[in-house]
Amino acid sequence: MSAPPVQNAEVNIHLRARAQDKALIDQAAELVGSNRSQFMMASALKEAKNILLDQSTIYADAQTFQKVMDWMDAEATVDEAAGMKRILQSKAPWQSD
Repeated sequence: MSAPPVQNAEVNIHLRARAQDKALIDQAAELVGSNRSQFMMASALKEAKNILLDQSTIYADAQTFQKVMDWMDAEATVDEAAGMKRILQSKAPWQSD
């Protein structure tokens, strides 16, 4: 499977940073195998998407909204309960075995 085509940047974004912040960013970028610009762009885009997703509004008519509310108020199904149990028992990636 081939990689998607690389698109050239169209605009510059300039930042001023403290020397220690630049060093930290460079160290992290090197660890993931990218350069400073690639690392900063990926990090900034990830954070921007998260912020936008957190601010998203979902619109629903009254009937659909009530269906969702009823589902949330209902007891969990066997499959939902099993899924919740599996999630609660799993370790976070930063937790040791």
